[in-house]
Amino acid sequence: MKLSFTPKRWLLIVHILFAAIMLGNMVTFLILSISAAATEDPNIAEACYRAMNVLSRTSIRASTIGTAVTGIFLSIFSKWGLFKYYWIVAKEGLTLLAIVLNLWGMYAWTLQATTLTNTEGSSVDIFVVQSQLMTGIIIQIISLVLMYAISIFKPWGRRVVSVT
Repeated sequence: MKLSFTPKRWLLIVHILFAAIMLGNMVTFLILSISAAATEDPNIAEACYRAMNVLSRTSIRASTIGTAVTGIFLSIFSKWGLFKYYWIVAKEGLTLLAIVLNLWGMYAWTLQATTLTNTEGSSVDIFVVQSQLMTGIIIQIISLVLMYAISIFKPWGRRVVSVT
């Protein structure tokens, strides 16, 4: 079953909005994590990590789930399908990475960073968590930009599926 033109466009709009919210969250995380790492004031660092933790439990979860669900619906109800094209399979792999980073990583790292700043953890422990968080944020931003580019250019063509 394929969606007609107008419902498909509305679904695409919702999908793009969720994806934009997810990218906006990651840019916000980048700014907050740089601020937390650069400050000498533990209260400012804790506030940055708390803000990121709240976002990881709310907006990031909603945008990640919303983007994944609308992306699946777009694939199923359009000519693209879930596995017909290499570019869709690539986006599905990047989506799985985004789900792991957003639903588990961002929450766990920000919670750990908040706890360490509250308990005045060692500077080595805080550095390790900051490094993990920053790495996750950078990977996420790169993967989101790649997903946007793949969606626009649709590289690699159709997969050849042999019937045996």
